[in-house]
Amino acid sequence: MWPFKRKLSLLKNHWAKESCANMVERFSRKCLGSQWEEIQWTELNIHQEAQEETAPGWLRLLELIDEAVEDGREEFSPLREIKPEESTWIVTLPPSIGKLKNVKRFTLYGSSLVCVSPEIGQMTNLEDFTPYTSYRLHRFPYEIRRCKKLKRSTVSTRALYGNCKMRPPFPALPQHSNLYRPDTCSICDCTFNDIPLQRWTSRRMGSEIVPLLIHACTDACIAKIKDAPDDYVKRPHCGGVDLVQPKTLW
Repeated sequence: MWPFKRKLSLLKNHWAKESCANMVERFSRKCLGSQWEEIQWTELNIHQEAQEETAPGWLRLLELIDEAVEDGREEFSPLREIKPEESTWIVTLPPSIGKLKNVKRFTLYGSSLVCVSPEIGQMTNLEDFTPYTSYRLHRFPYEIRRCKKLKRSTVSTRALYGNCKMRPPFPALPQHSNLYRPDTCSICDCTFNDIPLQRWTSRRMGSEIVPLLIHACTDACIAKIKDAPDDYVKRPHCGGVDLVQPKTLW
């Protein structure tokens, strides 16, 4: 490719990525608008966007997961291989990520995700998780605590429920949905005999403290959850704007 044409191609790619990133951040500002607009908090809803399973970006993600499983790669950065305008249609991760047993580094820089599927807890060798600048990703599944080797993470803190910088409210529970409900209890991994009990907690995910959504089968399972770190609501809770949170740290 001629140097000028190559430069033009790179610029177009950059503009496309920048446009997508700006769009995602605008969605985030709408979700947690009070962080930027000095207005009173109102009750928040957990994202309920259903994944469009015919979208080219989603289909390509499924292919990339299968390829990574087949070749046993240790680093997985799927968005580098999906067109920016197509990646914006990916709002969740498929259950098949649980097959990525060899992956140590999982990068989702600048994604449009609103939900990480609980099957991420099956990525038993995961050491580094980077969903940085995923501005619509406000919480994670409690199942990620099963990734015992996870030591490093990079997230956009201000986009998180209950973050220590702005303390936006946690959405009031229950808010049940088959879009993000796991098949088994987040704590004991048993199947549900009834509607799961939902709770929030703030726990460490790698190098970050993040909000985790719990689906428990019994109160006894909820009682097994350890206290949150200092400067966060200690015990599992149901969220809501009336929940008293510690003061901001900034």
